[in-house]
Amino acid sequence: MIPPEGRSELAWWFVFQESKLLIDEEPSGVTLPCLVNFAELGLTPSREHYLGRLHHRPCYAVEVVEGSIPPMGMTFEGLRQVYGRLDEDLFWIAARAVQIIDWDRTHQFCGRCGSPLRTKTTERAKECPQCGLLHFPRLAPAIIVLVERGHEMLLARSRHFMPGMYSVLAGFVEPGESIEEAVVREVREEVAVEVKDIKYFGSQPWPFPHSLMIGFTATYAGGEISLDDEEIEDAGWFTIDHLPSIPGKISIARKLIDWFLAKQERSLED
Repeated sequence: MIPPEGRSELAWWFVFQESKLLIDEEPSGVTLPCLVNFAELGLTPSREHYLGRLHHRPCYAVEVVEGSIPPMGMTFEGLRQVYGRLDEDLFWIAARAVQIIDWDRTHQFCGRCGSPLRTKTTERAKECPQCGLLHFPRLAPAIIVLVERGHEMLLARSRHFMPGMYSVLAGFVEPGESIEEAVVREVREEVAVEVKDIKYFGSQPWPFPHSLMIGFTATYAGGEISLDDEEIEDAGWFTIDHLPSIPGKISIARKLIDWFLAKQERSLED
């Protein structure tokens, strides 16, 4: 994206120190710096990217060096912690911004020949001046699926989850397979269950660190739960009146679970 010429209008500044976002704590809630020039913050940028416009205002992603002291009244916080406190549109642009900053930081040299990369001005990419290889921002497609069996849904607990929390199954798409094939494989690998009637639900960019979550629903087709000891600590079938701790509303996992709960509530009303 080509940034506007000059700095003459108010802009949103998505400022990161590593993966933490600079937020402005105001009496009315959390917001982001909205300034004409980044220099007004008194911080030194190490990299900057133009993101586009939100509500007719330019948006910029900026990284500052580790140890930078935030301006008075501001603080650096992780994206997960600001969800629900920050305007939804600003949050998801921040999710885009942190991925672009991370890509820029980790793609300084060509993976083919080792030459320093240069940033292209006509598209979001870096180009090797030596061998011509283009490097685009990383994006890892992953499936996430809610498996239902009548009035029950399949939830599992990863070894990496917070204590007591369960969620739907998820995993990365492998080279050479479709996303539907990835659904079947991941469920089979993680809990030894077969599924059918795979239906697309929705998608969500997931900036932890650079995934695209592609959501599905599926119907149980057979098999007994048997755990993949390396990834899954526990799994089981849960009903609307017997639920464990589940993910927060930031995630598509929660949207899938809420969809199932609403569906069961409707069936009870009929």
